[in-house]
Order: sequence, then C-alpha cells, then structure tokens
Amino acid sequence: MVFEKPIVVDCRGHLVGRLASLIAKELLQGQHVVAVRCEQLEISGSHVRNKVKFLQFLNKRTATNPKKGPVHYRALSRMLWRTIRGMLPHKTARGAAALQRLKVFDGIPSPYDKQKRMVIPAALRVLRLKANRRYTVLGNLASEVGWRHAELVKRLEAKRIVKSDAFYKKKVAQQKRLAEAEAKVLTDNSELKPTLAKYGHAL
Repeated sequence: MVFEKPIVVDCRGHLVGRLASLIAKELLQGQHVVAVRCEQLEISGSHVRNKVKFLQFLNKRTATNPKKGPVHYRALSRMLWRTIRGMLPHKTARGAAALQRLKVFDGIPSPYDKQKRMVIPAALRVLRLKANRRYTVLGNLASEVGWRHAELVKRLEAKRIVKSDAFYKKKVAQQKRLAEAEAKVLTDNSELKPTLAKYGHAL
C-alpha cells in the first residue's frame, strides 16, 4: 500500500476511531490518503449520549483566552482530521509531514468523484459492532451542534449520484457491445481457422 498513488477512502459507514488509527499508520509510512464523505462517519453509542459528551467537550477551553484553544470543530472533515492528528506526533517534523499527506472532505468533490474509492473492512461499523448495538451518524450530531452545511452537501451528493449512475449505465452498455463484437469475430472467422492454424494461431 505504501508509496502508491493517493488512496481515496470512502468514509461512509466507518467508525471514526478505527478509521483514524489505520489512516494515521499509513500516513506515517509515507502514503498519501484522501478521505471523502466524512459526513457519513459513525461512532458507537446512542445519539443522545454522544450529543451530551460533545456538549461537555464544548465547555473545555483556555480560561484566560479561549482563542488559544482547544478548537471545537463542527465540520465532519475537521473532526476526522483532529482525531487523526491526535494519533500522530504532529509536533515533530515526521508527524507534521505525515499530516500534510492527508486530505479530508465532506461529500465527494472533483476530481475524487471520478476516482476509485476504497473501504477499510477493519473499520466498518457493520463488521465491528454487534447488530443490536446503538450507533450515531456523525453528520446528524454535527448538524445539532453548529454545522450548517448538511443540506448543501446532501444536495451536491444527490447530483453526483445521478451523474455516477448515468456513467455506470453507459459503461455497462459499452462492455456489452464489446463482448458481442468479440463473439461475432470468433464466429465469423470459422472459414479462416484452417489457414490461421497453419501459422500457429489456433482459435
């Protein structure tokens, strides 16, 4: 996986902590990683429980000057970025360089909407949590604590899905025509088989 072209990870249905730990490891090894659809990340625990925890987190600040931190990001992409940063030695040159190799996005912006996207099975909620366990979609939580772009991202995603579906149907039709053409060539060359076989091109 290391030193390949940038890997695009589709965050939909992944657990934040597990995903962040695996991405952090790859970044430290030199891999460039792009995380898209961060608004569909998930965390274990009920929605109410996680909202209470986040509201408590908002109370943590520097007493003398709140501008000095900690910074409470509301955007999902920055939440993931902050989680990954906490798993890197970001105050060293090595950790800072690793963090520079990470890109995070809400939704799937161009050009990543036309690139192959990966999932990480070790971080998928359906594979890691029991079916009866409660979980929270981070986008819903963020919308209730100050994130204002949920509707915009949803609208852009709907447009992207329509374009992606049209591309897929066109691709399937092209593959079908190619398969039919190859089959036709094989059947039409029946009278040429003896000649081709003589030259070592058996069909």
